[in-house]
Amino acid sequence: MNLELLGPEIMLVGMALALLLMDCVVPAERRRLLGLGASAVTFALFLYMVSAATRGGEPRQAFGGMFVQDGLSVFFKALFLLAGSVVLALAVDWVEKTVTAVTEYFVLILLALVGMMLAASANHFAVLYVALELVTVTFYILTSYQRSRAPTLEAGVKYLILGALSSAFTVYGIALCFGASGTMSFATLAGRSAELAGDPLFQLGMLMVLGGLAFKVSLFPFQVWAPDVYEASPAPTTAFLAIGSKAAGVVLLVRLLGGVLPDLALKWEPLLMVVAGVSILYGSLCAIPQRSLKRLLGYSSIANGGFLMIGLAAVSKTGSAAVLFYLAGYLFTVLAAFLVISVVVQQLGTDDIAALSGLHQRSPLLAAGLLLAMVSLAGVPPLAGFFGKFLVLKALLEQGASMSAWYVLGLVAVLGVVISFWYYFGVVRALYWGGAASDASPLRVPRLAGVSLTACMAGIVLLGVFPASVWDAALAAVRDLRF
Repeated sequence: MNLELLGPEIMLVGMALALLLMDCVVPAERRRLLGLGASAVTFALFLYMVSAATRGGEPRQAFGGMFVQDGLSVFFKALFLLAGSVVLALAVDWVEKTVTAVTEYFVLILLALVGMMLAASANHFAVLYVALELVTVTFYILTSYQRSRAPTLEAGVKYLILGALSSAFTVYGIALCFGASGTMSFATLAGRSAELAGDPLFQLGMLMVLGGLAFKVSLFPFQVWAPDVYEASPAPTTAFLAIGSKAAGVVLLVRLLGGVLPDLALKWEPLLMVVAGVSILYGSLCAIPQRSLKRLLGYSSIANGGFLMIGLAAVSKTGSAAVLFYLAGYLFTVLAAFLVISVVVQQLGTDDIAALSGLHQRSPLLAAGLLLAMVSLAGVPPLAGFFGKFLVLKALLEQGASMSAWYVLGLVAVLGVVISFWYYFGVVRALYWGGAASDASPLRVPRLAGVSLTACMAGIVLLGVFPASVWDAALAAVRDLRF
């Protein structure tokens, strides 16, 4: 049964249960230590996953092939664990000052993390669905955790309704795929990829599954929830939603389109290209008038989902590896942005871009962190965001010889980058040239937030200046995919 393959997931579930028990005996003023401990253990598991990726080895399976541990799953599990450790550290100061149910928030983050890791190793439609539901249900609660705030409850209801709709799409699509193929095993489906690519019933089922996963990645036309939920949710929740939930959808898309059904992916290449192009334009254009920084990042998330879809639409190892590298850089960038937002919202009570005026005088560290995040998201060299977009566009150009429409998509992507300069550098302008702040008193940066922000800033720079190691890891992760 290879139960040891689930060691990290079992440890996270055990830690979540242990936190609930310890909450009964730990005094309220010391419960932040539970979050710190959870963050430390999660980071230790991240280091374990990095060592596992370095060792390599052949793919291993558990539970009759329903669970797989391969290069792709190890890469994404390391990404999830790193994001989870930073989000837990971010949540420590936020929950202590904002809500009374402190420990439960940490537990929900850990359970969402377990769902993401199960998604990375899903080799069966049943595991895929259970993993996605675990992630989604925990985010229903995390999104509306501040029950005293009406906007937060409204965002939670929107996410619940649209999330339930996406789950219905997914489960009905799985039922159609099972009816057409007689199996839910990815390994069996991979062996019949060419045959099933021509089955209309199976195509309809996979189209519905693709719609459910597009909701997780906030791709057009399943993107309408993102701006409202990003704006109203607690900052730690939004940070984890932006990178964790998106990456969970991406790993399943990579596995299905690249590892299980490449023939169907090639047949759907025009559809995937349209989704990518419209997502980029929609996210970029709608971000221009936004004054809420969190809402702006919600639309930015849609545009970045479009760039990820370009790599997936390429249906090649270069394209899939570019998606993995892009997500690694996106992780550091998004976490840096939301670390700054969390501190600013706690002390200023707003995430309005105009309120950032004079931030470089009140807190040079926060201003520098947000500057790096915005510049990286815009794709300015030599930061992580630039190399992510460069590698995705490189994969796009490699496909140009097969279909001229790829060059049109390339022009759309470049146009999206140009448009993004307007709203990303609007934030930078507010930071440094927005005039003097009405209140010139310094902003206090909690020590843990400062350390985490500094680490994310280092990641943004190092991943851009020295991209080779992560790029090699991404190529190794997609080595076993079938193209």
